[in-house]
Amino acid sequence: MSATGQAGVVIVGGGQGGFQLAASLREAGFSEAITLVGEEPGLPYQRPPLSKAFLKGEADATSLELRPAAFYEQHDVTLMEGRVEAIDRGARSLALAGGGRLAYDHLVLATGARNRPLPVPGADLDGVLYLRTLAEAAELKARLAGASGVVVIGAGFIGLEFAAVARALGHEVTVLEAAGRPLGRAVSPEMSAFFGEAHRAMGTRLVTGAGVVRLHGEGGRVSAVETADGARHPADLVVVGIGVVPNTELASEAALPAVNGILVDEYLATPDPAISAIGDAVAYPSVHAGSVVRLESVQNAVDQARCVAARLAGKPAPYTAVPWFWSDQADLKLQMVGLAAPGDHAVLRGDPASRRFSVFRFRDGRLTAIESVNRPADHMLGRRLLAGTPVLTPEQAADESFDLKGLLAR
Repeated sequence: MSATGQAGVVIVGGGQGGFQLAASLREAGFSEAITLVGEEPGLPYQRPPLSKAFLKGEADATSLELRPAAFYEQHDVTLMEGRVEAIDRGARSLALAGGGRLAYDHLVLATGARNRPLPVPGADLDGVLYLRTLAEAAELKARLAGASGVVVIGAGFIGLEFAAVARALGHEVTVLEAAGRPLGRAVSPEMSAFFGEAHRAMGTRLVTGAGVVRLHGEGGRVSAVETADGARHPADLVVVGIGVVPNTELASEAALPAVNGILVDEYLATPDPAISAIGDAVAYPSVHAGSVVRLESVQNAVDQARCVAARLAGKPAPYTAVPWFWSDQADLKLQMVGLAAPGDHAVLRGDPASRRFSVFRFRDGRLTAIESVNRPADHMLGRRLLAGTPVLTPEQAADESFDLKGLLAR
């Protein structure tokens, strides 16, 4: 028992997964103590709007809160701001920064991920920013207002979402991507080509095959980004979006296995029966990928939280939720469901020129994923199909006259 007299379930991480676990435990009738420990000040909040609505001034910090303060009081969830330094598995307690300790009966690690730092000279210059937390978004919003030249390093989801907002606000934007195509690790070549063309049509200068080697500055402030070909791209604001690193150190230092994520079983449990893990920091055995994967998505964090909550409330079941993702870029809503491999066959349904189409992915004739632009019906169908045994053929996917909904009635 801790000095506070609570113990019960302690959740380390105040993001979407940590919040959802606390809420789902109470929904399941869990009556023991719940403590949610987060490093950021304030109430748990949504991250996806940070790169879109928040930067555009359409949302503020209060509107991003997942629930108001009264929710936690009414549901007897203790919020604690602080950093966990270590796990004492033998004593079932946590060492907190500043010297305190917190006991647990069951510990859930929802530690999330952090920005991958740019590993080149000049990355510490003033004007080089990242975008993951509310504080980072607030600083970026303030800096963007006075920026004259914006360079985005990385054409992933965050980089392209930010680029679309910056262009809508009237800024000159250059996006530098080291790989040969935007969104290269996330979508098919066909979808990459579409988004590359769409951003160029917005007026963004998108340069692929452009590895960054150095950032130059004047008076301690960034002034240009240099790429491997020797080109210099002027900038007084640089946004780095080159991926994230899972926060596995707490688990590793407690001798819990971690390989690109805290390793868990199909119930999201670690080898220690008193410790589970969820969210962006977790590598789990996916029935959809047929391998161990680590996913960075709100859906994954939320569904994993619900899975662990059900187990702790006495109703254990393996984690089998269908993965899905989304990204809003200007007037384009990209929705993805399933997990495709790089070599999966792509089948186009619809006309990309209409800005409403889907790419269906197949492996050995079996549906593995669907990528949709402004076509939510295809996405919702995919979520239902992939939750069972997909029976769609590539020929049917390519035929717009084929009734996809009819598959669900079979």
